[in-house]
Amino acid sequence: MNAPSQPLDSTTLSTPVGSWGIVVLDGVVVASGFASAADLSQRLAPELRAAGLRGRRDLGPVTAAARAYLDGDLSALDAVQVSQPGGPFLQEIWRVMRQIPAGQTWTYAELAAKAGRPTAVRAAGSGCARNLVAPFVPCHRVVRSDGTLGGYYYGLPVKEWLLAHERAA
Repeated sequence: MNAPSQPLDSTTLSTPVGSWGIVVLDGVVVASGFASAADLSQRLAPELRAAGLRGRRDLGPVTAAARAYLDGDLSALDAVQVSQPGGPFLQEIWRVMRQIPAGQTWTYAELAAKAGRPTAVRAAGSGCARNLVAPFVPCHRVVRSDGTLGGYYYGLPVKEWLLAHERAA
């Protein structure tokens, strides 16, 4: 991948659990999560990092979808385009993860089975850990087989808040 000719656009929204940074390339979300855009960009491929970041107040439809989600429209993130590097199975895990209904959870085993590889439970967990575009790809909706939350890159309080937000809406 070649470095983009322009900096990546980014914004940061305020949430009840802290900052939600979003980084886009040509309108497609390439990094998102509960950290600053600068911190999120450190997880990107070197070619994308090299382009740098340009802070924007508004990323158009992406910002509108994120604000709508925070305001209770839980389907608002579904249509936003995302892109992240990974092989065919990771891409399938992330595609299937976007099908988990808001307010519900699936176990890692259910996620692996729905992605067509029921024995690949650890790989499903790896897909959650490597997800660069949370909550657009809602890895917070994946839990352990015993129903406990498991881990979350941005911390369990954020995962708990996201799940409570979705259940309350």
